[in-house]
Amino acid sequence: MSGGRFRKVAIIGLGLIGSSFARALRDLDLAAEITGSARSQKTCALAEEIGVVSQSFRNPADAVRGADLVFLAMPVESTEAVLRAIKDDLAPDAIITDGGSTKGNVVAAARRVFGALPRGFVPGHPIAGSEQSGVLAGRPDLFARHKVILTPVPESAPEAVAKVRAIWQAMGAEVLEMPVERHDAVLARTSHLPHLLAFSLVDTLARESENLDIFRYAAGGFRDFTRIAASDPVMWRDIFRGNKTALLSALDHFTDDLAMLRRAIEQDDSEGLLGVFTRAKAARDHFTHMLAGTAYAKTMKQKDIEYRVQPGGKLAGAVRVPGDKSISHRSIMLGSLADGVTEVTGFLEGEDALATLQAFRDMGVVIEGPHDGEVRIHGVGVTGLKPPPGPIYCGNSGTSMRLLSGILSAQSFDSVMTGDPSLSKRPMERVAKPLRQMGAEIQTTGERGTPPVTIKGGRQLKGIHYDMPVASAQVKSGVLLAGLWAEGETVVTEPAPTRDHTERMLRGFGYEVSVAGPTVAVRGGGRLRATRIDVPADISSAAFFMVGASIAPGSDITLQHVGINPTRIGVINILRAMGGDLTLLNEREVGGEPVADIRIRSARLKGIRIPEDQVPLAIDEFPALFIAAACAEGETVLTGAEELRVKESDRIQVMADGLAILGIDARPTPDGIVIQGGQLGAGRVVSHGDHRIAMSFAMAALRASGPIEIEDCANVATSFPDFTGIARRAGLLVSVQEKD
Repeated sequence: MSGGRFRKVAIIGLGLIGSSFARALRDLDLAAEITGSARSQKTCALAEEIGVVSQSFRNPADAVRGADLVFLAMPVESTEAVLRAIKDDLAPDAIITDGGSTKGNVVAAARRVFGALPRGFVPGHPIAGSEQSGVLAGRPDLFARHKVILTPVPESAPEAVAKVRAIWQAMGAEVLEMPVERHDAVLARTSHLPHLLAFSLVDTLARESENLDIFRYAAGGFRDFTRIAASDPVMWRDIFRGNKTALLSALDHFTDDLAMLRRAIEQDDSEGLLGVFTRAKAARDHFTHMLAGTAYAKTMKQKDIEYRVQPGGKLAGAVRVPGDKSISHRSIMLGSLADGVTEVTGFLEGEDALATLQAFRDMGVVIEGPHDGEVRIHGVGVTGLKPPPGPIYCGNSGTSMRLLSGILSAQSFDSVMTGDPSLSKRPMERVAKPLRQMGAEIQTTGERGTPPVTIKGGRQLKGIHYDMPVASAQVKSGVLLAGLWAEGETVVTEPAPTRDHTERMLRGFGYEVSVAGPTVAVRGGGRLRATRIDVPADISSAAFFMVGASIAPGSDITLQHVGINPTRIGVINILRAMGGDLTLLNEREVGGEPVADIRIRSARLKGIRIPEDQVPLAIDEFPALFIAAACAEGETVLTGAEELRVKESDRIQVMADGLAILGIDARPTPDGIVIQGGQLGAGRVVSHGDHRIAMSFAMAALRASGPIEIEDCANVATSFPDFTGIARRAGLLVSVQEKD
């Protein structure tokens, strides 16, 4: 291979996969010469006639002479015979790869032929196909936007793997790697078992006495499910035989679950049926979104989203921002642990809260919804959680991971929590240390104490009195939640006030909580009673509009039904201290949480020294407040906010860098920042995947002299799924660019 181009590629098997591979090689000029081999002389002649290959041979040995890449695209059952036929004619440095849908039998066949496998042997599996077959069915774009799984063996040379990866990527495929055994187990469940069930169902119904009416009146769902029963029977017979062990394991698991479902129907077990159906629907929806890059799972980063915001404009009208993220998290957690059905309205359908919801579904909780912010949680009680089927994925949500650490530390089963690349850099020892003092066996990763977090089950926890070294609502909540199972009383004293949603919601679920100044206490052994929760709008999401309206001349906007919990109103207090015009209207209490409509009008802001007692009350809102400071007259000084350096990003440094690009004098300090107000200019800033930084710089354009472009905005979906839509309707001149 030279300059990304192979000298000669030999393709053994010229059906759909082989001829598509050849067409892609030809159209993309990836090989100087392409030869082929097929059992039928007619196929060989046709392949040459239509230009798929330059030469085609019935004997595969004739095709591979001098080839630096050999692609095996014949039925998997023929692998051993073909390899024996070509063994003596392979070039010493030839790379051999294949397109078989099972890998264990391919590798076993190669070992029988070669003994020690060649360094150029790189098994692979393109997950692409069609109901059509034959050399004429080939398409040069068959593999584009499809996955190809490579399963290198220990003998595979890294340079050979890299070349095979490169050629598939050149054809537009997404290339993944996994061990041979893992591949066969995964494909047994996701491809082979569904085909087996489709064949079986159609065969069963075809043998019914009323088979004509069954097929005549079948609806679209039947046709969709059974479409794959029209696939090539011989090919699938070979696949089932080749992947027998993994397929039987998948079939046994499915049979057990099917028997359980039958019992639920027989016994009129309504909740059991609902559990299966809600989990199935949620999983189907989740994986559909995940593959599109829009779910809370790891592939959310597959899409690169940028904001481009034009300068000027103003904010006006009445807006309701999404539900409070902190309360949404806790509603799922406590609702799952309660006795009875908890009904939630206003639930935030953002990535972070959905990560918490999925975690409890994985632990056996039946959760209906969310549908337009409405969720019904069928609580299992404090002793009813079940072991999750695998690691709990928390996405980008530190709240999920830290609060779940407390809950999982008290369970009878082992658990592991993972997160996306951003969460995987964030410290978890701050919650792990007090939990260990309570008797938990919890392990973080590396010197910095980051995820994955591994928790050993079956530990009896004991109450402690914990004096928190740093104010953190997440740590406080994690310890208090562990205290629900702990022997005796668990007491937490915080150095400064933090949000008290956990304490308020525990009371709402009927659990006794003692609060005396900075000290909160719970006693283990109680029960939670299901309740109704109306989640107020999130003040952290509202903060962007508060700042935007304050800095944009002519703005007059009302934010509806915003939570004004006393531990969260730092952003209001700080903006007022800077001269902001904010009025609270229609103050009321909903479900134990204070709520108000907030009217904000534009004002001339002035720089201030932010009181340190307000820092914990506005810790998540500081990126937006930094924009207010940049537009204020004079200097704004923040101290006592070192917590900002360990959020989704180092928010002090990242905001300082972005403000500097826009022409603002912003000097970071170890625990804060000094910002000199001035004129925001145009520029391109990087959010580093931090949702709050992306939204803050979007609002900055209201007072900028030119457009602001913001990179890496996909994670805005974690807390504010329709930020750009709501912001546009309010008057922000923002557009979205999405790239793969």
